[in-house]
Amino acid sequence: MGTTSCNTLVSRIQAQALSGTIVDEANAPEWRAQAIAGVAILLNVLLLKISIPGPWESESFTLGLMGSVAMVLLYIAWYRFTFKRKGLIPWIDLWDEPKKYANLVFLSSLVVLSLAWFTGNHMQEMLPRPTGLVLSLIGFLMFTQSVYVLLSVGPLAED
Repeated sequence: MGTTSCNTLVSRIQAQALSGTIVDEANAPEWRAQAIAGVAILLNVLLLKISIPGPWESESFTLGLMGSVAMVLLYIAWYRFTFKRKGLIPWIDLWDEPKKYANLVFLSSLVVLSLAWFTGNHMQEMLPRPTGLVLSLIGFLMFTQSVYVLLSVGPLAED
């Protein structure tokens, strides 16, 4: 397969992927169900703490798993609300002002990483032990995405 045919294939795939990016309000996917379920589960995890031991015989592990599910549901709701389409990955093409939002995500990642350090060092007794680790993971993923976008629209731009 030559370079020309490979580039043509990539162009076709990109064209098909981008054809669904602009969606009118009437055809936007439903996001409220995920948001309501995510908030309800998260409130249970944080306030009510209703849980079962599960096959791992640990109610705290079940609460952590429920909290993770709640975060995924809230992320899906946010994505659908923000981009008016189904999906999980916020491609740069979907952003109105990539540089502005990448800077915002970068600053947010620093806040999340600071929160991770604080919870891991000063709130160990009040929160589950892996809280700092999970926040670090989220913060570093946000950091990586923001640096990627800043490099893509900055020094590594194709223009």
